[in-house]
Amino acid sequence: MDVQLYVYDLTQGLARMYSLALTGTQMDAVYHTSLVFNNVEYYFGQGIQTSLAGSTHHGQPMEKIHMGKTELPFEVIEEYLQSLSSIYTPESYDLFLHNCNNFTQDLAMFLVGKSIPGHIRNLPQTFLSTPLGQILRPQIENAMRGVTQAPGPGLPAPSARPSAGPSVQPQTKVRVVTNLNELETHLSSASTSCAVIFFTSATCPPCKMMYPLYDELAAEAGSKAVLIKVDTSVAHDVGMRYSVHATPTFMTFLRDEKLDQWSGADAGKLRGNVRLLLEMAHPTHPHRKLHLPSFQRTITNYVLYRKTPPLEKLAPKLQPHNKDPVLISIIDFIKRRSDPSKPAADIPLPAELPSFATYLQKTFTSIPLENRFALVDLARLLFLDPRVAAYFAEDPSHTLLLTLLSPHQDPEQTLPYNLRIVTLQLTCNLFTTPLYTEHLSSSSTNNTNTNLLTTLLHLTTTSLLDTHPNLRVVAASLAYNLSTLTHNARFSTHPEPLTEENQVELTASVAEAITQESSSAEALHGLLFALGLLAYEAPTDGAVLDLCRALGVRDAVEGKRGVRGGVVGKELEKSSGALVKEMGVLLERGL
Repeated sequence: MDVQLYVYDLTQGLARMYSLALTGTQMDAVYHTSLVFNNVEYYFGQGIQTSLAGSTHHGQPMEKIHMGKTELPFEVIEEYLQSLSSIYTPESYDLFLHNCNNFTQDLAMFLVGKSIPGHIRNLPQTFLSTPLGQILRPQIENAMRGVTQAPGPGLPAPSARPSAGPSVQPQTKVRVVTNLNELETHLSSASTSCAVIFFTSATCPPCKMMYPLYDELAAEAGSKAVLIKVDTSVAHDVGMRYSVHATPTFMTFLRDEKLDQWSGADAGKLRGNVRLLLEMAHPTHPHRKLHLPSFQRTITNYVLYRKTPPLEKLAPKLQPHNKDPVLISIIDFIKRRSDPSKPAADIPLPAELPSFATYLQKTFTSIPLENRFALVDLARLLFLDPRVAAYFAEDPSHTLLLTLLSPHQDPEQTLPYNLRIVTLQLTCNLFTTPLYTEHLSSSSTNNTNTNLLTTLLHLTTTSLLDTHPNLRVVAASLAYNLSTLTHNARFSTHPEPLTEENQVELTASVAEAITQESSSAEALHGLLFALGLLAYEAPTDGAVLDLCRALGVRDAVEGKRGVRGGVVGKELEKSSGALVKEMGVLLERGL
């Protein structure tokens, strides 16, 4: 997709005429910018807004700049925009420090790896550096708020838009088909779950009474079922194929086999039959009948490592590469990004970000092994910003990440403690963005993604039994993050990212670590939570629960509780009593 930067002048030429006389500095415009691709204009004002290109209240742009092309899938771009929505909120808008140009800078870096022009990015600082700029700032902000944060026109209905790639509107839940081929395609998509066909016709008033309920059931079923609607007065071939002579008629299918058929506008029967079908296709797991609030939810908090070390002590470790402009720019960004008084979007991504992977590759292998932790720690801090994490996640070769992980792939090499622990912390920070968690899926066909997942699993399992308690704590955090991936997918009935073999490997390592842990209640807490996430709603006859039974996991966990667990057990009960209790219920009644 081509990406264009639309540039507007909020003052309609007044800045060019009067700025020199008023401030002593010539300014050609007060810039508003947006990015356009797929004929949709994306900009920041009243939150992240969209409209058809050129249809916003700002009128026509004074300039259109071609930024390049992006090969990123539209779904990936949507996920990135969603991750930015917590940064670019309506309340956070600031004309000078947190504005549309910060947003287009971040989005442009993600899409094409390029910054927007410097004179646009630097204009607020240019203005505020003048004495009059500081004096006039409040008045200008008030005067411009109605322009910069006016509600946008939004996007018209899909049918009114020009065709320009993927639609940004969600598809309806009910699949409306007009011929036999379409119907068979939708039925085949439900071959491993279930489907319902609603045969209707244009001249059937009782059918129309059932439409709202059918839409409601489709929304309730979500991805668990395919609900189809067929107008037999249009799709004659479908009516003939299924011998439908009256409407409304309903048919249900379970795993590609016809299950039931009935006619009539009976709302209770339709609701009951669809819910029964869903239960047959997706039986309620026995674990859901237990009281386990820690696990009966989607886990939204991953463990991240945010502490910022003295950056002035890290740079000398990178000699003779410590004066490189790329490094200086990255450290400056991290310093400003670590300031708790400033929102993330007040600090635009550094223009040198695309060069950091190259700098890192060059530097990492040329400095002593004992100093490499400094580079890994800088990457760890960078990845705390979801914009940076998303940017590097879309590198198909994962150059930066695999370079940093490469020393851990050699079992013969003895690595310094500081390098090992910051690498584990870095991998935990990958979970800042959902774009990395997708790459960690075992279903990926990308060999590089497979290598990344394999490396992370190896790093986790080999670190859980380390002699350093702090390193075991971080390893338990990474095990928790990886287990959360599978739990969330399983809990929401999405495909599980880790294969059963991966889950068994991780479960075995976590179970052994629980047995061995005797000095860190914090590590034990992370291990118990990880084990619970792996076990909860695992197939009752699957390898994960079989392994838990074979290893005697229940007895191992019981042995860590209270007095029996010694000092660590007492600390665990005090800090994590509810979790320990739920684990006892899960392992006693759920295995």
